[in-house]
Amino acid sequence: MKQQKQPNIILIVADDLGYGDLSINGSKQLKTPHIDRLAKNGIRFTEGYVSAPVCSPSRAGLLTGVNQVEFGHDNNLSGVQPGFDPEYNGMPLTQTTIARRLKNLGYVTGLIGKWHLGKLPQFHPLQRGFDEFWGYTGGGHDYFESLPNGKGYKEPLESNFKTPQPITYLTDDKGDECIGFIKRHSDKPFFLYAAFNAPHTPMQAAEEDLQLYKHISDTKRRTYAAMVHRLDVNIGRIMKTLKEEKLERNTIVVFLSDNGGPVDSNASINAPYRGQKGILLEGGIHVPFIISYPKLLSKNITYTNPVSALDLAPTFVALAGGADTIKEDTFSGVNLLPFLTDNTNAQPHKDLKWRFTISAAIREGDWKLIRLPNRLPQLYHLPTDVSEQKDLALERLDKTRELLKKLGDWDVRLPHPVFLEGPQWRKRQVHLYDVKYPLQQPDK
Repeated sequence: MKQQKQPNIILIVADDLGYGDLSINGSKQLKTPHIDRLAKNGIRFTEGYVSAPVCSPSRAGLLTGVNQVEFGHDNNLSGVQPGFDPEYNGMPLTQTTIARRLKNLGYVTGLIGKWHLGKLPQFHPLQRGFDEFWGYTGGGHDYFESLPNGKGYKEPLESNFKTPQPITYLTDDKGDECIGFIKRHSDKPFFLYAAFNAPHTPMQAAEEDLQLYKHISDTKRRTYAAMVHRLDVNIGRIMKTLKEEKLERNTIVVFLSDNGGPVDSNASINAPYRGQKGILLEGGIHVPFIISYPKLLSKNITYTNPVSALDLAPTFVALAGGADTIKEDTFSGVNLLPFLTDNTNAQPHKDLKWRFTISAAIREGDWKLIRLPNRLPQLYHLPTDVSEQKDLALERLDKTRELLKKLGDWDVRLPHPVFLEGPQWRKRQVHLYDVKYPLQQPDK
């Protein structure tokens, strides 16, 4: 086999995984040995964030390296709202995906699994830089069944390189397809976006996995644990294939969740963080975040400076040899390589900012401010209050004013959203800030 200089890149994304539901993140209830091993063979980012607390905008930022609100992808993608053009109901065509950038650098690119960035032909993954696609364009799928004329979670699977096989258990089927992609393209640099839907609803698990967690009395939590287990198993299968194909050393593998766990719908736990999917408390945006690259990066490292999923695209381009093609304003994220390979105390980001429909937030250093429409801003000092329990906005009016102005100055420069989600979600989002969340792990 010829020596390959460009690294292979595998981006593994879990869907709605709770931060606290990995054993490496402190879970006493769930066992995730393969994800834990990936972290021990690489770098675990304890301050890893995504750019939105829900699926579609988070993935839009992840796959472009540009904060999605800078191109109007502020909302979650759903039905077309009155007054909006259906032709714009997807990730704007002005944006270049990491798949396209890597394809231009000689990579073969593949997406296995969930898309959720537009269902019309112009938004299709094969039009956005992917050579191969096996999966579905919607936001979720049944784990056991698809129907020829099915809609929503029962929509047919599609593929441009084979006739999709009947579903056995969807997480396993995705694992099979990831392994097939790696083996087909082991002789050239490849980019694989492994977009699992576990543990997103519907809550469906294999019977053998449910038996592993039969001691958990709560039915939904038991099913969730079984779904995470099967995700972990298939990540292990992917890593085993890399080793068998002698690609392990020269492959960068990234694992993260697209947003925090939706505690109310899948029984996930984001402990020690308060909040969940859909809101800008830490539980909605602070996610498991791991990078392994044996050829270049040290093993068993914990990195404690804040990083963003927006950083992955520029990092991948730099690793692929395209750093000289990056203009200063190409990405919102930054190339993480200098911060991970050089002996530096410099931080990748001066601040991180979020806007999601009715809410906005900024983290600058140790401080985080959240702005909502029906109450005063909330201010938290994260090192001493990781669970965001003590609002210091009135005690530290100087910091509140400072961060509120920085957030507002950024916000007013952003474009209008190109589509909206239904208005019923706004009331729900505000309500989720007042819910009591589990902040400690179950003992068993």
